[in-house]
Amino acid sequence: MNINQRLSDLREVMRREHLAAFIFPSTDPHQSEYVADHWKGREWISGFNGSAGTAVVTMYAAALWTDSRYFLAAEEQLQGTDYQLMRLKIEGTPTIAEWIGRECGAGAEVGVDGWCSSANEVKGLIADLRKQGGITVRTNIDPLKLIWRDRPEIPENPVEVHPLEYAGETAHDKIARIRQALREQHADGMLMAALDDIAWTLNLRGTDVHCNPVFVSYLLISTTTVTLYINKRKLSPVVEAYLKAEGVGVAPYEDVGKGLKDYCEYNILLDPDEINYALYKSVTREIVEGESPVKRMKTVKNEREIAGFRSAMLKDGIAMVKFLKWLSDYSEYSECSEISVSGKLETLRAEQPLYRGLSFDTIAGYGPHGAIVHYEATPDSDVPLRPEGFLLLDSGAQYLDGTTDITRTIALGPLTEEEKRVYTLVLKGHIQIELCKFPSGASGTQIDVLAREALWREGLNYLHGTGHGVGAYLNVHEGSHQIRMEWKPAPLVAGMTVSDEPGIYIAGKFGVRIENTLLITPYKETEFGRFLQFESLTLCPIDKSPILVEMLLPEELDWLNAYHQRVFDTLSPHLSPDEVAWLCTACEPIKLDSL
Repeated sequence: MNINQRLSDLREVMRREHLAAFIFPSTDPHQSEYVADHWKGREWISGFNGSAGTAVVTMYAAALWTDSRYFLAAEEQLQGTDYQLMRLKIEGTPTIAEWIGRECGAGAEVGVDGWCSSANEVKGLIADLRKQGGITVRTNIDPLKLIWRDRPEIPENPVEVHPLEYAGETAHDKIARIRQALREQHADGMLMAALDDIAWTLNLRGTDVHCNPVFVSYLLISTTTVTLYINKRKLSPVVEAYLKAEGVGVAPYEDVGKGLKDYCEYNILLDPDEINYALYKSVTREIVEGESPVKRMKTVKNEREIAGFRSAMLKDGIAMVKFLKWLSDYSEYSECSEISVSGKLETLRAEQPLYRGLSFDTIAGYGPHGAIVHYEATPDSDVPLRPEGFLLLDSGAQYLDGTTDITRTIALGPLTEEEKRVYTLVLKGHIQIELCKFPSGASGTQIDVLAREALWREGLNYLHGTGHGVGAYLNVHEGSHQIRMEWKPAPLVAGMTVSDEPGIYIAGKFGVRIENTLLITPYKETEFGRFLQFESLTLCPIDKSPILVEMLLPEELDWLNAYHQRVFDTLSPHLSPDEVAWLCTACEPIKLDSL
């Protein structure tokens, strides 16, 4: 990959178009976190393959902004290119507008593809650049059409119906609920662009995006009609008949702009964080700006979806135990590498019923690689395991009945006191979230400190979030609700799923992260209102060997022992005698008199 040649080609286009800079976001026309290959323009122009980041190229400089998950990976991938790494949320890092103002000067014109940036992002960019000496923004150009000669096509993979036994609610009924929510927001209709929202609404699934069971499309809802804008080659006769029965019409994907022009209701709801700028500017009716009601609807799982999660977690737990026992059988880990253990775990998951693929690319980081938050081994970076230190394993799967996301940090042999102490502190944070009781409607920001308090006392911290929503056979990252330091007002309510994954990363040494997927359930109701709690859906032992037991509070030890008892009771009937014996040891309670 000759990044500098690509930059040279880009600058030639910029010169012809009189552009002083061009901005490449990570998204697609649907503001997806993970995108189809056709829209991986930021990766193509920079060489950085993380899921989050923005590249900016001027005539004489280039820079890439990304968050703490990718600092180490980005630094490595940008070596030998013109790019300067900009570390988000680190003191002294300029904003994109500030950097462009410094590099380009007053009166310059900057380009960004209006189809691949949200309305809010572009409006904010226009305002910020205006302050930098009146820099203007052009949104009607995509230079990649001219210089990315072998650019992948927009995918045409087939769409399939997601069975009602797993979805739990018909598309017709979901659309009725959406229309009621729109009436409450005084809107006559809406354009839906988020691919997972569309898949959830219509009870359809696809394979257009790696690890995400979604398909490229738009959905336009009015008071009387529903139209799916999609490449019709993706629809089999069965799916076409299904959509007709649910009252959904079909039109070509590229006709969504025409659909907006023909929209005849008085107003339309658009989520300016979801709808791209090009479509937003094409609307001729009154726009009601607001969050899509579907975002929160799909985060609250119905009874069938919750049952599906439990079934998926059972299957995933069986695969994880088989894997952990297989790993423990090696006396010399040199037979294993990061890539080979990832492959073994994927093979074991694939043996489970209803398996549909990974929910994200497995992160298997041994030793120092565990400190790279979103590390993914390549043939060049792959290292053999040794009988010492930590293997950080973050993985998940898509099953027809649910999505899984789990991280375990595994001791492969002797550990340093620093490794043990950090592991125990991370475990304490994980357990405190598991133990949390909170009022219904509290936000994740209000409980995030519980995961960090013990770490902060030791001067330790992590910059990623503590938890994210998880889809029901949908995207592994879902919803506006999160558990993180930054203010996220989305309320936590019963029926939501959310991960619990604190971690600490010691650069050049090791990383520790422990993650379960949780279900929010009722706790109690008092004169002060309704209170909620978390239930672990994930079923897999947590490695006890690194724990400094004296650091655990009695309530933390009680939780760990009770969790392990539930893991053993649930999984053991589905395992071989050898696997049950291994699991019995892995789940054996830690007794207070052992201190």
